[in-house]
Amino acid sequence: MVMGRKKISRRLFILGSGLALGGTIAGISYAFLGNSRPLVASAPVPASNTADTVEAKPRNPNPAPKGLFAPPRGDVRIVVISDLNGAYGATDYRDEVKQAVAFAPEWEPDLIICSGDMIAGQTTLTREQIQAMWDGFDRHIGSKIRATKIPYGFTIGNHDASAWKNASGGYLFHDERELAAQYWNDPAHDPGLKFVDRAGFPYYYSFEQNYIFYLVWDASTNRVPPEQVQWAEKALASDRAQKAKMRIAIGHLPFYAVAVGRETIGEVLADADELRAMLERYRVHTYISGHHHAYYPGHRGKLELLAAGALGEGARPLLDANLPIIRTLTVVDINFKDSSTTYTTYNMSTMQLVDQQILPRLIVGPNGYVVRRDIPEDSLTPAEKSRKFEPIGL
Repeated sequence: MVMGRKKISRRLFILGSGLALGGTIAGISYAFLGNSRPLVASAPVPASNTADTVEAKPRNPNPAPKGLFAPPRGDVRIVVISDLNGAYGATDYRDEVKQAVAFAPEWEPDLIICSGDMIAGQTTLTREQIQAMWDGFDRHIGSKIRATKIPYGFTIGNHDASAWKNASGGYLFHDERELAAQYWNDPAHDPGLKFVDRAGFPYYYSFEQNYIFYLVWDASTNRVPPEQVQWAEKALASDRAQKAKMRIAIGHLPFYAVAVGRETIGEVLADADELRAMLERYRVHTYISGHHHAYYPGHRGKLELLAAGALGEGARPLLDANLPIIRTLTVVDINFKDSSTTYTTYNMSTMQLVDQQILPRLIVGPNGYVVRRDIPEDSLTPAEKSRKFEPIGL
């Protein structure tokens, strides 16, 4: 079955695993052919000018951990994880997090992306406690990823180093901001990225891997600073970005709500429609986010919206659905020929597949809606188009 826009079809496999309010999802095995919107691909950047090239040596056509579904790999493969942290001040991680880190190299990705919340701050903690959390992150996650030699791209989350400011304009979580920057700018913690602009690293920066231009901004609060929006627009308009075969943006907070308990204005980006329009203007293919602790493969307008589910504590149910809570990892395979992406999402508690068809066709939040990625917006029913946001809380 092939569904979607005229120009591009997309094969979508979703593997999911998760705990469900005292139960689990089990026994689901599912493959789905979904849709993709076209993205005009420009000519490749000459090897002498690009940050990286796609490997020429033969590679396993469908690598995966033993016993798990093995999706066919694309031209570029990314493993996406998010919201890894435990309780406030925690220096250890759930088994799902450790398993994801152990399994990651077996998918043979070109890049690992984390969409934020690697530690558990944003509360009253001493500098020693904050440093202990980064030491725990390095022990359980950072050092293990570096050992694989797989580049690690990430965005800072609100629990890593929130950008909230006080009345005098200073950071409320100054120590967390300082220690996060100290950790990531230590050469011993080099994430292995091919930076284009790292002046604002680790809070905002850009890099290029395998002909894909990545832009990361500081969405650790609901407002991306105006100067960063200007920086992002300039970066995306650059020859380097526009000559890339694809552009992907990463931030912790999403544009639109997808999870119960996150359906308030402060939990999504302010000026979402305007920011989305800016990304669309520069032909950004996908925006990857975290924070809502619930997996939802969506789109709005011309922009793909990958809401990565949490691997750590606090996984949440989706809005507009009556589904179990799951903890997920997503493998994204990118095919340059038709500028399409394939998601393979694993439930890291049960290693089973999540059937995309059981996810809501659209989710309506306080500042707008997001549509499941296989559903064209113009196919929504009159009843769906007229739906209003109804807060339910958690």
